[in-house]
Amino acid sequence: MNHRWWLDPCKSLDTQALEQAAARQQQLTKPAGSLGRLESVAVQLAGLQGQVTPSLDRLWIAIFAGDHGVVAEGVSAYPQEVTGQMLLNFVSGGAAISVLARQLGAALEVVDLGTVTPSLDLPGVRHLQVGPGTANFVQGPAMTVTQGEQALQAGRDSVARATASGTQLFIGGEMGIGNTTAASALACALLDCPVAHLVGPGTGLDAAGVSRKAQVIERALTLHRAQSSDPLQTLFNLGGFEIAALAGAYLACAQQGIAVLVDGFICSVAALVAVRLNPGCRPWLLFGHRGAEPGHRHVLETLGAEPLLDLGLRLGEGSGAALAVPLLRLACDLHGQMATFAEAAVADRPA
Repeated sequence: MNHRWWLDPCKSLDTQALEQAAARQQQLTKPAGSLGRLESVAVQLAGLQGQVTPSLDRLWIAIFAGDHGVVAEGVSAYPQEVTGQMLLNFVSGGAAISVLARQLGAALEVVDLGTVTPSLDLPGVRHLQVGPGTANFVQGPAMTVTQGEQALQAGRDSVARATASGTQLFIGGEMGIGNTTAASALACALLDCPVAHLVGPGTGLDAAGVSRKAQVIERALTLHRAQSSDPLQTLFNLGGFEIAALAGAYLACAQQGIAVLVDGFICSVAALVAVRLNPGCRPWLLFGHRGAEPGHRHVLETLGAEPLLDLGLRLGEGSGAALAVPLLRLACDLHGQMATFAEAAVADRPA
């Protein structure tokens, strides 16, 4: 790669649109602040989109998939073949995110960065073949520097396609058996947090499985501890191809000026990586929901994030973020379509 593009400056919010949107909120026919966070998120979107009355008509959902070598350590309740099988489910319309994308009128892109299933050639899926899944990170780095940069670029390339489509909001999703283990390991390293505080059941491990998963992560953290102060190398050591692609996408969105709605635990860990690599991307990240995975709360607190929903979700795929879209759309509609006191000839509270 010619340069470390992920370090390039991110766009600034439009302060004039932000101020004008905040002023508009004070003029609408309601007590100031009575719509709570619906008001603040509409104002935030105004600053991100550079228009006083933002809208979310055009959505782009990108699902990044990849397998994980650490599954060999028995950290998942499901076999790795499920990753490849779910790719077909995504493009066939049978997955949760497929249903949600249809209902939202969103473009849905599926990007396979590398699975263990040989000879996948699914119509509608972008097969990039960065590798046959990552390596087992208790034995060495999960990916090479070249593979990691390719995965970051894959996220950036998806954002370029989203930009060309005129999208107003980017949602990233993920699929990869074993990726809660990778995300937990990454979060522990970046937050310098005890494994016991972050590790959870993922797709449904029992107590013994969670304990085994924690032990595997401890081994990985010990192996890679010397490089834990370097967020990029930590991503390459402990992450997954799909997590790197998500981080790359979030950074590219901030550089292109596209608002992001972040999904659950794994996507939030990717957001944490992105912010550690380039803090200027943080204002462009909105957070869809607080998931059931125990580590999610810690990551959200570190990022100073206030998710829109808290429904006990733990599916991934971008589903929690997609579920929050109607709320954001309604926030925009209320902000843009409610009458002001002057327009409705309603008396405002005396100054």
